[in-house]
Amino acid sequence: MSVTLLADVANQVEKFWSPLFMPQLMQSALLPSLVNKDYEGDIKKGGNTVRVSQVNRPVAELKTIGVDAESFSSSLLSTSYIDIVANKRITASYEMEDVLELQSQVGQNNPAIMRALMEAVEIKLNEYLFSFIAPSASAPDHITTGVTDFNAAALLAERNKASAARWDKMKPWYGLVSSSYYGDLLAASTLTSSDYIGAENPVVAGQIAKQRFGFNLLEDNSDALVGLGSTGSDAGLFFHPDFLHLVMQRQPTFQVSSLHSNKQHGVLISVDLIVGAALGINGNVKHTTVINS
Repeated sequence: MSVTLLADVANQVEKFWSPLFMPQLMQSALLPSLVNKDYEGDIKKGGNTVRVSQVNRPVAELKTIGVDAESFSSSLLSTSYIDIVANKRITASYEMEDVLELQSQVGQNNPAIMRALMEAVEIKLNEYLFSFIAPSASAPDHITTGVTDFNAAALLAERNKASAARWDKMKPWYGLVSSSYYGDLLAASTLTSSDYIGAENPVVAGQIAKQRFGFNLLEDNSDALVGLGSTGSDAGLFFHPDFLHLVMQRQPTFQVSSLHSNKQHGVLISVDLIVGAALGINGNVKHTTVINS
């Protein structure tokens, strides 16, 4: 007796796109959510400029009543500022043969393609912001090299640098550390045991932060962070949010369009975001880096 096998009717079996996606491994993109974004939404179109200013402090005088306190000298009001130009456009897109393929992939309950596009934009934005990392190399040096074990002593050294640079404590301080450095921290009992530290940890950028020595510590497995070091995978970035300013549209722009105008059958789906960034006022001393190289 003959048995019909699947191979015998393979050409007659309809092929459907699976509605299930295996989630792609996602690298961290934490920095964009932690830097200063006070001017988010101020960008109307590409090329817009945002000016960030601060009033410089005058020098006060101390005089003695009955001696020289009857008069005082004044200072001219001066300001410092930086201009941030939104001249970068980040775009991610897919091109598909026909609308049926798009409809089979993007359903009301399956926004996998939209999510993949947004993740691509987030990763590229993260890389863009890391390109501004430029801590001061003059005294005090904010670049630490040759750190093989990022333990409590190494973390305390970064805290001392932040204090010496008079980082404003009205905003939280952050530390992004690579997976290897984060493992070093977890292995240090003085940084993990409840005998030494409190039990409450805030949630920052969807991750539970460990508050140690004034920093909110977060694991960052992005290629951009690891790229700070010349060798290996040991790297850390410690910063005050005002070290870097990010301006961008409040919402990215999604578009789905036909390729018919190009005499093609197909659909193009894209997302784009207009952004701009610049180091803040005295931004070079408001962040530090630690690497093993």
